Amino acid sequence: MINYTQYSLPNGLRVIHHYDDTTLLCVLNVLYEVGSKHEHPDKTGFAHLFEHLMFGGSINIPKYDTPLQYAGGENNAFTNSDITNYYLTLPSTNIETGFWLESDRMMSLAFNQQSLDIQKNVVIEEYKERYLNPPYGDVWLKLLPLAYQKHPYQWPTIGKDISHIENANLDDVKAFFANYYSPSNAILVVAGNISIDKTKALTEKWFGSIPKRETQKPSYAQEPIQLKPRLEVYAANVPATLLIKAYHTVSRNHKDYYTTDLISDILGAGKSSQLYSYLVREKQLFTELECYLTGSVDAGLLIIEGKLAPGIILPEAEKLLEAKLLSFCKTVISDEELVKVKNKGETSIRFNDIGVLNKAMKLAYACMLGNTELVNEEVNYYRHVSSEDIMRVSNEVFTPNNCSTLHYLSNQHGNY
Repeated sequence: MINYTQYSLPNGLRVIHHYDDTTLLCVLNVLYEVGSKHEHPDKTGFAHLFEHLMFGGSINIPKYDTPLQYAGGENNAFTNSDITNYYLTLPSTNIETGFWLESDRMMSLAFNQQSLDIQKNVVIEEYKERYLNPPYGDVWLKLLPLAYQKHPYQWPTIGKDISHIENANLDDVKAFFANYYSPSNAILVVAGNISIDKTKALTEKWFGSIPKRETQKPSYAQEPIQLKPRLEVYAANVPATLLIKAYHTVSRNHKDYYTTDLISDILGAGKSSQLYSYLVREKQLFTELECYLTGSVDAGLLIIEGKLAPGIILPEAEKLLEAKLLSFCKTVISDEELVKVKNKGETSIRFNDIGVLNKAMKLAYACMLGNTELVNEEVNYYRHVSSEDIMRVSNEVFTPNNCSTLHYLSNQHGNY
């Protein structure tokens, strides 16, 4: 059970406090409800660019990391399609330094051309190193626009094209900050060895005077039901042919999300999973195979991806994979296997709940989803999934018309 207190400031900032006296540390986690899905289609990658810009200095603090390091702290951040999340950890006795740092950059960044150019170059190099140069790096650049043809999930967090970052200017980033980096679009979690009274006092002192700014979020189309199979074939100089099948699934708040998550675990989480056991160990068609959810807030994807073993013909391997999915849809999962995967999932949840940073991020995300109590309720949602639920949802998901397939062929092997 994660205990917490939640309240809001007049400027709209949502605040969550979690007291943990088993640690000498304190965490500040600030979640902004802005991800790549909120970007203009012609100006993508801005949410991720801002993750970098936010460490470039604010109006009163030219170097964010320096005072944090002097106080014995560390920090990091991440961006995805739905949110941008910043977090820092400090000894609880020095936590006011964290309030000072986070509030100052929420109030205003120190926008200048030099900082923008530096961070643009960092992101451009990251784009090249992660998406353009390495083997399989551009998989998501190809798969997402195949699976999503209306929804802005069709581009990855780093952006759909490197030119969007190259062309970003000061006016663009100032407008992006003014719209999204406001108290009313943020969730602050204070967790660790700090009392609720001290949290309230420090929150009011450092965040209370930040003016309220209204956030205008763009309207975007939800992805319509896919009516026919989609296939893209691509060849590159990679070590092995890669097969990826993407099936549309429900949104994060849908009641069937927990069933779908268990299905992905049963099929492809670990070497004892059904797909791995059958297609890798028994049939030796793949050297690697996994199944997972994207877990996005809006309707997401269930991904099955595997690298073919040498000498294996892709159509034959894909045919056996599809046959295995069809068999899975028609077979009632045993109570023993369902209990096993539930226990494994609950163990993972409980283990992650040990760390104060994980609890802070979990509280922020649940609040963003609209129900902070999810941090305590989700285990029960998994427990109540039945074998009938598994079969019903599997038959809804694993249909040919619901699938977008990427054949990422290796030029080194004639296995198509």
